[in-house]
Amino acid sequence: MSNTAVSNSTVSNSNDSSSTHSESYASSNADNASAVQESNNEKLASYEAQVLDEINETHQLAFITSDNLRIPTLKILQADGVEFEDAMAVHLNKDTALRSFKTMQYIRILDDRMVAAQRQGRLSFYITCTGEEAAVVGSAAALKPTDMIMGQYREQAALRYRGFTTEQFMGQLLGNEMDLGKGRQMPVHYGSKELHYMTISSPLATQIPQAAGYAYGQKLAGKGECTLCYFGEGAASEGDFHAGLNMAAVQKTPVIFVCRNNGYAISTPTDEQYKGDGIASRGVGYGIKTIRVDGNDLLAVYSATVEAREFAVSNNEPVLIECMTYRLGGHSTSDDPSGYRGKDEEHEWQKKDPIHRFKHWLLNKNWWSEEDDTLLLEEYRTEVLAVLKKIEKMPLQPLRTLITDVYKHPTSQLEAQFDELEEHLRHYPEHYPASAGRV
Repeated sequence: MSNTAVSNSTVSNSNDSSSTHSESYASSNADNASAVQESNNEKLASYEAQVLDEINETHQLAFITSDNLRIPTLKILQADGVEFEDAMAVHLNKDTALRSFKTMQYIRILDDRMVAAQRQGRLSFYITCTGEEAAVVGSAAALKPTDMIMGQYREQAALRYRGFTTEQFMGQLLGNEMDLGKGRQMPVHYGSKELHYMTISSPLATQIPQAAGYAYGQKLAGKGECTLCYFGEGAASEGDFHAGLNMAAVQKTPVIFVCRNNGYAISTPTDEQYKGDGIASRGVGYGIKTIRVDGNDLLAVYSATVEAREFAVSNNEPVLIECMTYRLGGHSTSDDPSGYRGKDEEHEWQKKDPIHRFKHWLLNKNWWSEEDDTLLLEEYRTEVLAVLKKIEKMPLQPLRTLITDVYKHPTSQLEAQFDELEEHLRHYPEHYPASAGRV
């Protein structure tokens, strides 16, 4: 056989082999593609069935109204401090109960005295927690000390529960050298890194998405901690409320949203602010576990928050608690509530005072007495007034703190501006407090 014939035969055999392998490979690919397509079809059918099940199909034309969802309000204590017979309350031990009560009493005294001090010109501004103490203390008491709290501006009771001192309150209100915030904030805009209490921000609702994000970090850290975020029903009308709740729900973050629904967004009553079943129904809409409680009932608030914390941390999911309460004072010392609500309304809510209700519960359990109460109130009045007199004599923050804590080393422009400020103070000392130029 010639070389050409051998070569042709070899090429022919090679081509036959390649053809066979190609056909086999193509057949294998076709089988695989068919199997993949079949698997995808099965997954699609399963997904469609799941979606249809979740959609909950109907063939009747009907609209859903707010009446279809009526969320009940959890109440445990009656006005006289007696628990409802069928009430489901989480156990509250004596130490926590007394600490909670003393915190509420302290804040009521502090608020009364600071409003008076503002009227006397000793403070520039103040916001009270009056009437809402149980909503704040009851929720704060249910947390762990390392859980983060992000407040609005009416939750000083939570900070006190964690150990904020009278000196620290006064220092912040006066903005002097005792102020942890170095005099850079408005009064009542407290904060404490040590007590895990984020510094207050004036713009409404900014803390809500921040809380969702901070709680996301807590989830990643895996330390079993959560964030509790306070806000009012007025703040729930801000866009950040919706962004924050949606983020928390979708990202599954361990955050407890506590809405203090006190009836008024400054001067706007709730019936002029929103329709539907309050703020709680919005939590349901975002797929968030939700409960509504009597915000003047400390046991109800405490019980709900204990359960909320357990759920949030165990499942890495948010919870919304709406506390139905009432702002007994004005919005702030700049507000006169007589312009938008009547005395009769206020008197009705004074009968539901959260401190009186919880005090009766303590008396019924023989954990407290009227004599104890008298002595405690006198102690707090004396302490608050004495500390105010002491702290208001203290100097302001050192002037140089104006340009610290932003850059590691202040820029040359900042240094030049600071030199100009010092020169200005030297020329016009009579127009500034004696301690204003302290370096």
